[in-house]
Amino acid sequence: MSLLDTARADVRLGRRLAVLRAGTLGLAALGDPVARLFQAPWKGEPYAVYERLRCDRALTWSRSGIWVASTYDDAHAVLRDRRFGVRLANGQQPFDVTGGPVHEGTEPDVLEMSLLGLDPPDHGRLRRLATPAFSARRIEAVRPQVEATATRLLDALDPSREPVDLVAAYASPLPVAVISDLLAVPPRDAGRFAAWGATLGASLDGVTSVAMHRRLLRAQADLRALFERLVAERRRDPGDDLLSRLATAADRPEGATADEVVALAQLLLLAGFETTTNLVGNALHALLEDPDQLALAVDDPGRAAQVVTETLRWDPPVQLTARVAHEPVRVGSVDVRRDQVVLVLLGSTGRDEAVHEDGEVFDLTRPEGRDTLAFSGGAHYCVGAPLARLEGEVALRLLLERWPGVRRGGRSRPRGTTVIRGWRTLPVRA
Repeated sequence: MSLLDTARADVRLGRRLAVLRAGTLGLAALGDPVARLFQAPWKGEPYAVYERLRCDRALTWSRSGIWVASTYDDAHAVLRDRRFGVRLANGQQPFDVTGGPVHEGTEPDVLEMSLLGLDPPDHGRLRRLATPAFSARRIEAVRPQVEATATRLLDALDPSREPVDLVAAYASPLPVAVISDLLAVPPRDAGRFAAWGATLGASLDGVTSVAMHRRLLRAQADLRALFERLVAERRRDPGDDLLSRLATAADRPEGATADEVVALAQLLLLAGFETTTNLVGNALHALLEDPDQLALAVDDPGRAAQVVTETLRWDPPVQLTARVAHEPVRVGSVDVRRDQVVLVLLGSTGRDEAVHEDGEVFDLTRPEGRDTLAFSGGAHYCVGAPLARLEGEVALRLLLERWPGVRRGGRSRPRGTTVIRGWRTLPVRA
């Protein structure tokens, strides 16, 4: 593409984004819940929007043309019903990289060929390749590695002398190191993962500027080039790592294509550290907001697993997902037509007052209740959920043991995104 062609494409995209932003702002001003979730100030505190939506105890219609599931029962029903999938009848995904409806000629999303973007039977075929790596036995075997990495990171920090940004210095590099080891990515390449992941993660809310679109395309191209090279190397000389197992599966008739392996590796990278980074950050932020709960956790760092579970209920890293009806489906009292989209508010389900008493309260003494939907549900339940839980538990336990006097070290900055909820910076002292 020539420079002139690029400039013309940038102008067209800029105009389209301006139209989409204007439309979303207008719907938000009219009170549309979906539009508000993607606009300030509502997206900074979405739980008030969720609470109002749950009052109807049924799917809510948005003027943007989709249904919204805000209660636990409705979300659970949609996620587990195999009549719902992630693609439209024409095979396309319901949203493009700008956050709007898919239009003919739109470039495919970076994760379109991964588990997140596929329906059965392709989804099941690829999932069967990845699932063994996240079995209970394999995940528990990773524990010493996670503990060693967390210890090394904490050893390099001294929050007694000056504030430490928990996100940049601990919550982000920990899962990056773990997923890099699982995929056996060379250190020289893994060093760029955090920047790539941040760009791809921000794009889940939709592209908001021409500059952001360029950064996204560059990150996609760089990441794809890396994994294409690594997959080719592992096919020639496989090891005992996860990427080698995926790469060699491409040689079997029932296995994955090389493109599918690359897409799956990208998904494992993005999900492998975005979830854990924000889980750890959200958990510590919740504790710092409540001195009584922080005292409980500090007095018994063994409660770290409870901190993880309560954070997943109260303030999960992934706030929403979407499903498409493959045929007419009745959800509660609402009839959803074929190809209609249901936006499932995962972050709302954990505070559903019909399921969790005092759901708005962060409480480490809360008795174990119904399964959290923080990792989605049904066929698309997050394959890496056991690893994220383990990493979160280890990270918080070791931090609380090492820094019993942990406290705020300055002003925290939120990510400012809707789909992924977390903190851009979280300074602490100890």
